[in-house]
Amino acid sequence: MSDLLKGLAPWPTGDFSVFGDVEVTDLPRMQRFVAANMGRNWVAIPHVTHHDDADITALEAARREHNDANGTRLTIVPLLVKALAAALAEYPQFNVSLDPEQGKIIQKRYVHIGVAVDTPRGLLVPVIRECDRKSAGTIAAEIGALSAKARDKGLSMDDMSGGCITLSSLGHIGGTAFTPIVNAPEVAILGVTRARPVPLPASDGGVDWRTLLPLSLSYDHRVINGADAARFLTFIASRLAEPASLL
Repeated sequence: MSDLLKGLAPWPTGDFSVFGDVEVTDLPRMQRFVAANMGRNWVAIPHVTHHDDADITALEAARREHNDANGTRLTIVPLLVKALAAALAEYPQFNVSLDPEQGKIIQKRYVHIGVAVDTPRGLLVPVIRECDRKSAGTIAAEIGALSAKARDKGLSMDDMSGGCITLSSLGHIGGTAFTPIVNAPEVAILGVTRARPVPLPASDGGVDWRTLLPLSLSYDHRVINGADAARFLTFIASRLAEPASLL
């Protein structure tokens, strides 16, 4: 890591109070931890972000029908986790970790997926284990329980360890796309922003309004190439277009 930073200019510092009133506070301990990891990941990993849209018109209709029939509040997040689990099985090159010092790739035979949670103390990533073996409802319950632990300061390091890929969803806030930072030692992360209605050409020559979900896949270009990233997102979009495979 020191070799990567060698030759860079020192971090600019100074007395900002000469420009106006300031307030100085300590960076929270959790934020220091997150900042150190994100800084390392951004500098050490050659990031590329591939963007695409998924048509979730049928999925949203099926999800609402499922919730009405079962009295639940299933969001799209556990369905995205299910789609990611299927994508890791189809494209196992995304379910690896890189050991650059030894020049080795570690292929994982399990499917554990991290879900980023926004808390008052910063961003935390609890890990849902064996997502390929669980229903969307079970995944939803586990996400809810771990999110509550995260917000109540009860999340352990074990709860945040062992992930194969991370999901970061900003759809409840907004946005059209972003570049999520890969959560090492994983080699990819999927970012999702707010779904939007889009007019598309209909088969009868008219206009068909569809609900499109923006997907942003950042990946480690030392391990993943662009063509595979495009196929990976295309596969996820195809799964999201098939509600029966997720519900």
